[in-house]
Amino acid sequence: MVNFKFIKKYRFALGVEYNGSNYHGWQKQKQHYKNTIQGCLENAISKIANHNIVVFCAGRTDIGVHSLGQVVHFETYSFRKKKSWILGINSLLPKDIVINWIIPVNKEFHARFSALSRRYFYIIYNNKYRPAVLNNLVTLYNYNLNIKKIKNAMKYLLGEQDFSSFRSGSKLIGSSYRRILHCNIKKYGSYILIDIKANAFLYHMVRNIVGNLLEIGIGNKKEDWLLKLIKMKDRTKAAATVKPNGLFLVEVEYPKHFYIPSINYNLHFFLKNLI
Repeated sequence: MVNFKFIKKYRFALGVEYNGSNYHGWQKQKQHYKNTIQGCLENAISKIANHNIVVFCAGRTDIGVHSLGQVVHFETYSFRKKKSWILGINSLLPKDIVINWIIPVNKEFHARFSALSRRYFYIIYNNKYRPAVLNNLVTLYNYNLNIKKIKNAMKYLLGEQDFSSFRSGSKLIGSSYRRILHCNIKKYGSYILIDIKANAFLYHMVRNIVGNLLEIGIGNKKEDWLLKLIKMKDRTKAAATVKPNGLFLVEVEYPKHFYIPSINYNLHFFLKNLI
């Protein structure tokens, strides 16, 4: 049996892309260990490292949520070249999960706690009929939406506020204050993309925000509805949570001294390559 006590330990950060349609979310669970993103990654990395590996992510995505820019880190006693890590891990992963890059990082780096911000895209297919090719990558919404009203309403989300009205779950642990740095909406034919960036997000926060934006877009609520919800701090007064299908974690930002690769997806580039 190998004694790891005196062996040097390495820490690596890596970028992960995945289609979450076939998985029970990010976080591994006893009953769904092999059918989670974390479970698949730990299984593959452990085989390449030749010992058990635990991975830590920037943001735990829900069932059906996708990623273009998830960042994780792990520690290992094994040394491999970057190419060997990437090719080896990817060869053991399902086809809908892939490692895009891997770099060594110092002990101060933590995928979750070192992150400065997270950015999500939510893609709506605004049409009467569902799409075939992108079926699990977008959310079908067949009511006409007023994009201008939605855009005007987004200004009420910006800044640091108590987002209790947009947080799911009966047990609220910790502060509900978050700081939204950016929020925008673009329409490309039948596709509507909501782009939102914050220092961090509450459970289901993005999907709950989108649900209320849709209520404004179809005229059920006025443009200042989000401001009223924020002041009420009452989740029961808000709209229903939208489906996870169209939600993507696209980018996680870190302090520059960690040298974490940045995807820098812009709206046009993303849709041009997706559609």
